[in-house]
Amino acid sequence: MSSNQITDAPQNGDGTTDFGFRRVNSADKQGLVRDVFDSVAEQYDVMNDLMSAGLHRHWKNRMIEALYMRPKCRLNLVDVAGGTGDIAFRAQKRALRLSSDLTTHVIDANTEMVRVGRARAARQNLSVGFLTGTAEALPLADNSADIVTIAFGIRNVTHRDTALAEMHRVLKPGGRFVCLEFSHLPSRMLQKLYDAYSFNVIPPLGAAVTGDRDSYQYLVESIRQFPAAAAFADELKKAGFHRVAHEGLSGGVAALHMGWKR
Repeated sequence: MSSNQITDAPQNGDGTTDFGFRRVNSADKQGLVRDVFDSVAEQYDVMNDLMSAGLHRHWKNRMIEALYMRPKCRLNLVDVAGGTGDIAFRAQKRALRLSSDLTTHVIDANTEMVRVGRARAARQNLSVGFLTGTAEALPLADNSADIVTIAFGIRNVTHRDTALAEMHRVLKPGGRFVCLEFSHLPSRMLQKLYDAYSFNVIPPLGAAVTGDRDSYQYLVESIRQFPAAAAFADELKKAGFHRVAHEGLSGGVAALHMGWKR
């Protein structure tokens, strides 16, 4: 999972949107999400391992493969809602193995997550830039990135249509967009089992590890509120992405979404 913030996180004409299973004023959601990730930032990576039984590592490795980095190339990657830098660090290490020159920036709305990410980058001696900003107003020039990624962050956005349009804007023509997000299982029975695990195990686990049950209750609810993979793929097409595709991971627990800018 990750922090941060295009149809939107479902909104009504009354100016409200979802925050988990609650309806809140659209203007309030970003602050509420920020509070969630302020609370969990220090134990964020530990909880990802515990909640997914380590599966998130496999999903993220597959995401890095889907970036299609080539040996000895020069690329500019932007990781939106990059949290503590996990995707950026994996991309940097892959580029080093390929002898490629990868300039990487993480953009996240949450200053506490950015602080943790900078400290992790320093410990690993990785050259990754961190910027504070939202997915809905990226502090980047048009046509400036070869690759834009977002992992477990798009479901926390207030206006998904705006955020997708922003990520499309900053990509260069021919640039690649890759999004990793939780999804919905194809079997109703399996979904019920997964729901039982999510709602009965993850919030209590969050309480035990971080002292914050409510933040993990929100995170579980936000997964259920996010569209199925095919519906989100339609949103990517509406945002202007081409050759849109999606790939289910671990039976559909998560999905990898990909598209290109013409």
